[in-house]
Amino acid sequence: MIAAISHLARLARAGFVFAREGVLAIAEPAPLPAPARAALKIARLIERPTGDSARHRLSTALTRLGPTYVKLGQFLATRPDVVGVALARDLETLQDKLPPFPQAEAEATIEAALGKSLTEIYASLGPAVAAASIAQVHRAELDTPEGRKAVAVKVLRPGIERRFRVDLDAFTFAARRAESMSAEARRLRLMEVVATLRRSVWIEMDLRLEAAALSEMAENTKADAGFRVPAVDWDRTAKDVLTLEWIDGTPLNDRAALEAKGFDLPQLARAVIQSFLRHALRDGFFHADMHPGNLFVDADGRLVAVDFGIMGRLGPKERRFLAEILYGFITRNYKRTAEVHFEAGYVPPHHSVEGFAQAIRAIGEPIHNRKAEDISMAKLLTLLFEVTGLFDMKTRPELLMLQKTMVVVEGVARSLDPKLDMWTVSEPVVREWVERHLGPAGRIEDAAGSAAGFLAGVPSLMSRGAVLVEQLDAVTRDGLVLAPETVAAIGAAEARRNRWTAVALWAIAALLAWIVLTSG
Repeated sequence: MIAAISHLARLARAGFVFAREGVLAIAEPAPLPAPARAALKIARLIERPTGDSARHRLSTALTRLGPTYVKLGQFLATRPDVVGVALARDLETLQDKLPPFPQAEAEATIEAALGKSLTEIYASLGPAVAAASIAQVHRAELDTPEGRKAVAVKVLRPGIERRFRVDLDAFTFAARRAESMSAEARRLRLMEVVATLRRSVWIEMDLRLEAAALSEMAENTKADAGFRVPAVDWDRTAKDVLTLEWIDGTPLNDRAALEAKGFDLPQLARAVIQSFLRHALRDGFFHADMHPGNLFVDADGRLVAVDFGIMGRLGPKERRFLAEILYGFITRNYKRTAEVHFEAGYVPPHHSVEGFAQAIRAIGEPIHNRKAEDISMAKLLTLLFEVTGLFDMKTRPELLMLQKTMVVVEGVARSLDPKLDMWTVSEPVVREWVERHLGPAGRIEDAAGSAAGFLAGVPSLMSRGAVLVEQLDAVTRDGLVLAPETVAAIGAAEARRNRWTAVALWAIAALLAWIVLTSG
């Protein structure tokens, strides 16, 4: 009861802030029941006069409500199926920037996490250079045999875990209530939305996991000539602290500096797109927060990505799905693109492949009739997910994260080269994957891998089969032996059945006696 009251109080505060900042003006009252329309009208009485657009009102409200709500807004930007495409697009601009917490608190957190004094860990630790809802970053220096070496130190905000926990518990309470009262809320699977947000945030709050993501991507991309990630200093990394190589690169959002240094901007744009697609298709592991502030260009012209708190994964089935869809649109093979949806089990089989192919053609043909610089793969996926909703395709969170990241990546590439031809740039990466995995050699390799997996599991299957045969032999030889607890439970159930049988017989006898007496 106390927890429910606490959740309601927090949600009431959020409702007040939304009403005060004019966020409720976004809501369309017509579909709402009469009581809800009345409540909405009353709530708008406290709306603060402002000339801001709905986007700015929502961003302002989420920022005022604190870190958890900022993360919620950023997360919902990846879920257009929940908030709608237009609002999701607006939420993508929500900035996760907060004032830094005091230097003394950062130093205390580092010392507690690493179990040493600050002077034993770093030669120097400068003030915060960037601060977000979960952590902030400092520039520090190490004493090495080669001299002073700069490193970046990411430090978790003190007390942030408790703050997120209580807010996420309130979100869970609200989602559970909504699903119990609304079929639409159940269709959108709001409980699953909150659970996914919780997992994402909890991963971000363990900086060892971000270090592991950096390490994994470094292994995946070690042979990629145009892309790299910072090296992790594992000796100075813990749950609350991450130390890694300091990047002295040029930010990708500083076009003037890139031009002044003579970098080939169209080539950088191609590298951004192809690196992202290569990570998603080849590795099934991609940076899911590739906005310009997280991308740099080093002195050798290589892309360097930072901030690996949010990562996306695609399994083999999802990678094949993505590759065949993109290749199908590139080659205008809409029938094959439709078949992929059915083969993956994303569209229920009671729908028609031909009807679905027709819907996909309605998306693809207008795109092919446009100029190269007007073609948007991110918009293509957005339209595709809208159409699949008409064919009962369930939400695929990993594909939505991919689509959201592609929106950002495409925007970064377009800022470098407004005339970028997305199909031409993407085609080599997609074709290479298709030929490698879906061509004759790939199919033979997959079949060989499946056979090897089966053969490797044969000893285990034989062992389990032998155990099963022995158990069956014991049952047929000695009879079925029940545990004493099972026998007692069966006896108690039988006794209850006998008691109720006796009661029923007595009731019938009494009824018959009453009929005889009254009829006489």
